Amino acid sequence: MFGGRESLLWLKDVGAALSPGQPIYVILYAAAIFFFCFFYTALVFNPRETADNLKKSGAFIPGYRPGEQTSRFIDKVMTRLTLIGAIYITLVCLIPEFLIVNWNVPFYFGGTSLLIIVVVSMDFMAQVQTYVMTHQYENLLKKANFKGGNFISR
Repeated sequence: MFGGRESLLWLKDVGAALSPGQPIYVILYAAAIFFFCFFYTALVFNPRETADNLKKSGAFIPGYRPGEQTSRFIDKVMTRLTLIGAIYITLVCLIPEFLIVNWNVPFYFGGTSLLIIVVVSMDFMAQVQTYVMTHQYENLLKKANFKGGNFISR
């Protein structure tokens, strides 16, 4: 696409440098994963709100005063957890890239696809376990003649 015009040959070089397997591609891919891990955590989790909810419910973290001090502690813990998680996710997403480039392994899924497959599989297994447990409790309640919160006497 870029090779048609002579004035756009530099785009061909940029496209080649950003193709999968190239060092710049791997670095930008890892940086994007890392950035979006922190971005999503910042978007979804508000440590100030969590600290306020703890304060309103009368709960506290031992050694930290409710309010701002608790908020800073929660923020520090979430940053550390997000850092560990971002490193892990980045490694999982880069493993297929390294397998393909370094050892010519015919890996048909990219790192992001692999991550999505693992998360969906884990969620599916959790739903199946919840379904099975629900039916076990229903059977247990039927055996105990317990229905709707009332004991049925014979």
